[in-house]
Formats: sequence, structure tokens, C-alpha cells
Amino acid sequence: MARKVYFPNPDNKPSGFSPATRSGRAVFVSGQVPVDSTGNLVGEDDCERQSEQCFENIRAALEAAGASMEDVTKITAFIVRPEDYPDYAKVRLSMFPKDGPASSSVFISGLVDPKFLIEIEAIAVLED
Repeated sequence: MARKVYFPNPDNKPSGFSPATRSGRAVFVSGQVPVDSTGNLVGEDDCERQSEQCFENIRAALEAAGASMEDVTKITAFIVRPEDYPDYAKVRLSMFPKDGPASSSVFISGLVDPKFLIEIEAIAVLED
């Protein structure tokens, strides 16, 4: 099956990976970090705001691939500080208030930028 790649912002393409990849009905969204469309950090030292930005980036990647947040079947969050989990969980609940997707949360020692407190990835499945 052919794999297609999608970039929410064609003017600011990352190198070495695609924000979203679609194969058949499945859309895989790379881990999204708390940066805006121009690459600037959002919510320094604020995991709730960083979580919101990560989900905003997921939404943009999904839309570029022809999907939506309603199509998300699995999310995984990588969280640096365990005490930030409630802030992330609050945002996750606001994104998926009813019948949310399968979800995993993993505490890690760090991300590619020490200012990143969280990274979130997603998998979506589209209808036939």
C-alpha cells in the first residue's frame, strides 16, 4: 500500500520526518511538540499550555491528511515531569470529552529541547 506524507505548513517542513503519514485508512501523526507553526515555543514551563499546543499541532497534521480529531483512535503522551500529568489529563479530556481514544502516558527523562515538557503522538483511522 502506498504511503503518503502530509505537512500542515508547507513553508516550514521539518527535515527527516513527516508530521503525518497516511497508509490506507490509517493516519499516523508524529510526536508533536509545543511549538507554533513558525517553530516558536508555546507555554514555557506551563504543561497545560504546551499540551494544548501539541493537540493543536495534531489537529493541523490530521487535517492536512484529510482526517480530524474525531478519527483519532490512539494517543501517546511523553511527559517529562510526573507532577504535570494532571495538566495534560485536563487538556486531553477537553479534546475528547466523551468516549476518548485509547491512551498511554509515559514519563521520560527528557525531550529534544529541555524546554519541552510534553510530546504527543496520535493514530487515526478513517471511515471506508
